[in-house]
Amino acid sequence: MALSATTHAQPAGATGVIVFADGTAVWGRGFGAAGAAVGEVCFNTAMTGYQEVLTDPSYAGQIVTFTFPHIGNVGANAEDVESRGLGAVGCVVREDVTLPSNFRSQDDFTRWMVANRKIGLAGVDTRALTRMIRQKGAPNAVIAHEPDGSFDIDALATMAREWHGLEGLDLVPQVTREGHEGWGGGHWTLGQGYARAAWKDEGGRDKPHVVAIDYGAKDNIFRNLVKAGARVTVVPARTSLEDIMALEPAGVFLSNGPGDPAATGEYAVPVIKGLLERDVPIFGICLGHQMLGLAAGAKTAKMHQGHRGANHPVQRVGGNWGESEGLVEITSMNHGFAVDAESLPEGVEQTHVSLFDGSNCGISIRGKKAFGVQYHPEASPGPQDSFYLFEKFVGMLGDR
Repeated sequence: MALSATTHAQPAGATGVIVFADGTAVWGRGFGAAGAAVGEVCFNTAMTGYQEVLTDPSYAGQIVTFTFPHIGNVGANAEDVESRGLGAVGCVVREDVTLPSNFRSQDDFTRWMVANRKIGLAGVDTRALTRMIRQKGAPNAVIAHEPDGSFDIDALATMAREWHGLEGLDLVPQVTREGHEGWGGGHWTLGQGYARAAWKDEGGRDKPHVVAIDYGAKDNIFRNLVKAGARVTVVPARTSLEDIMALEPAGVFLSNGPGDPAATGEYAVPVIKGLLERDVPIFGICLGHQMLGLAAGAKTAKMHQGHRGANHPVQRVGGNWGESEGLVEITSMNHGFAVDAESLPEGVEQTHVSLFDGSNCGISIRGKKAFGVQYHPEASPGPQDSFYLFEKFVGMLGDR
């Protein structure tokens, strides 16, 4: 079923639809959970990792269009998830979901979507939808699935129009943990699953203690901190500076998450400023990177279409890389906001830039052990070119 222009005419067999604020309807075959959900429509270019994408809390309030046509064909399992069923409200795919064909599959994708309350729409010309997003920006829309094919298009269009969108929206309270958690998961290996985290090194000494602030974190971030040699305590997004310092951190990690960094920053930035004043080492990823930028005096801005995929080239810049200056990392990304490079104040250095559009992808604060990257070095899915960042962060903690 092709991308519809403005018609409400429902094709035979259509059990799913996306309705935009202007009334445009994109018809298809619904799967997964029944019902309707509103969000921002974006696209992701990754060829793997659809479970990880859909359970990334950074996708809260979003409908993901997968540009790769075959989604769901390797089924679903309990290991390839990044949160407790949080993340995107739904997805749009080109081909119908087929029976799984993979030795790791424990369930089919359709049932997994139902269990995780996510709405799917198949049979859509995802290339046309992606082109529309690239030309016009990421729009607000409603994705709906009704097995009997009954839809009130006008009501769905009104729902899309009345949704305020992601700008100014703090979605972190919906996805953060409710309490402190001593992270116990280690790195994954084929046939063995996830190892258990060791809190002491081989000599019996405590590993450096990282307090990770959960703004909507992907679990693989914590696994990578463990792999790099840290022991990790995860705390909720609104944990006070005093409570963080009471945990005696060797360093603090600022996680990824959804929504507008300026909105979340109203309560997060004062805490980050307090950590900087106390010279606590800091590493931020994605939303955490953006809020580190805000705490340092920079500004953030909404992007036209955002960056989402597992094949994004990022270049090392700034003049402090030595022989690796100019090296390009292939990265995993998921963000619709970015630090405005033009707003970086004196003392905040740009360390990475996107080769797609030149937008900021990394900063470092001069005189502090504090840095952040816009992309996702933990991958899941995606390349693992950037694990060195976890090693860099944990490596600087022994000097504290």
